Amino acid sequence: MAEAAGVSPSTVSRALRVPGRLNATTEARIRKVAEELGYQLNPMAQALQTGRSSTIALIVSDLGNPVYFDIVRGAQREARLHGYTVIFAESEESGAHEAEAAARLIPSVDALVLVASRLTNRQIAELAKRKRVVLINRRVPDVAAAVPDLQRGVEEALSALKALGHQSLVYLSGPSRSWMSRERRRVITTASQQLGLVVEVLGPFPPTLAGGHQAARAIPGEATAVIAFNDLMAIGVIRRLQALGVAVPEQLSIVGFDDIFGADLIAPALATVRTPLDMLGARAIRMALDAAAAEERPASATFIQRDSIGPAA
Repeated sequence: MAEAAGVSPSTVSRALRVPGRLNATTEARIRKVAEELGYQLNPMAQALQTGRSSTIALIVSDLGNPVYFDIVRGAQREARLHGYTVIFAESEESGAHEAEAAARLIPSVDALVLVASRLTNRQIAELAKRKRVVLINRRVPDVAAAVPDLQRGVEEALSALKALGHQSLVYLSGPSRSWMSRERRRVITTASQQLGLVVEVLGPFPPTLAGGHQAARAIPGEATAVIAFNDLMAIGVIRRLQALGVAVPEQLSIVGFDDIFGADLIAPALATVRTPLDMLGARAIRMALDAAAAEERPASATFIQRDSIGPAA
């Protein structure tokens, strides 16, 4: 290729590996020759030389959960801007599977992004000793994390329910190992006390439609409103209540979390605390590449009022 382009091998290397270091005409000629010859950089060979693979592993707990769609999209877009590729793995809500996936991936990637991790704090801290680790929707001391500010969205949701006459609420918690479920519980409980509302916590329940079906049976009769751990669970609750002849929102108001795709397509459309999922994914990638990104102000959740809430029965 150097002979065809009329330059030295080292010049070819600089043109292909570090764009912008040669004059534009020479670099363009070398790239044209490379394209004609079908040459492509071998990322594995490059990684052996530089110690970097230009890849980031992103491990999620459940690829079937629509909440991850926007997180993945945001992460991919941000990684592409920096010339990185994102590799995906799924833990299937299992800490053991997540640990196995991390162990397989960590030797060959530049960073790990763990979404709603089911690992213990100690396991995460051990991974962080070996490679740059960034968490999404989870906090562990001394480990970078992209987490939304829930306060505004929760206060807006509770204030809307209070304005509709609701006093007795239920929070349907998610998996016992979910840090975000505990965080949402904490914020909801604190904000409810400040507003003079009574909240009963039930669960844990699986963060799925089936988990919502299960949770619907546990809702006490005196409750007039329910806040579910996530939208999938909330949709499952609505479906089960409707099957049982309970009208939503006439008899029971339902609120979810995340504002996933389809939340506004069910009947009634689901009121939800929207979290900036794509921004979380993008910020996590920036934090994986640059520790200074941790100083960015976290994006705030907001309440989206829809037809699944109404006046207290």
